Amino acid sequence: MTCMECRSVQETNAAAALFVANLKPAKERATIVELRGELGSGKTTFVKAVAEALGVKDTVTSPTFVIEKVYKVSHPHFTNLVHIDAYRLESGNELRALGFPTLTQDPHNLILIEWPERVADILPENTPTLSFTFVDEYTRDIILPHAQESTT
Repeated sequence: MTCMECRSVQETNAAAALFVANLKPAKERATIVELRGELGSGKTTFVKAVAEALGVKDTVTSPTFVIEKVYKVSHPHFTNLVHIDAYRLESGNELRALGFPTLTQDPHNLILIEWPERVADILPENTPTLSFTFVDEYTRDIILPHAQESTT
């Protein structure tokens, strides 16, 4: 694992670029990654940086109220970045109703889920996890596993 201390947007962008560079896509299903951390720990900022690293041209915003947003990407392994914020959900059944099983069937989808503990019952076992910690007003710690591969 690698712990990166991020004190600026540039450092968060570097952490996201490292994450994308080391990401090993799942072979038969979508690549799913959990983003764990308290409010304000940098999860959405990190997703924005991942989107930039993947060549997303759209403005990336938090999907807190719409639950999920899908962005087209320019990457050799992925065509879509799916950003899910499960904070307002109570179980995986609510995510299932939004078409999550269909999203997971496409191996060209990279799915990043904030608040995965809210929908843990629908997530595959051994889903890779990134951990985010609020250190102070200017600093966030991000723990990245070395090489990521979703088991889905």
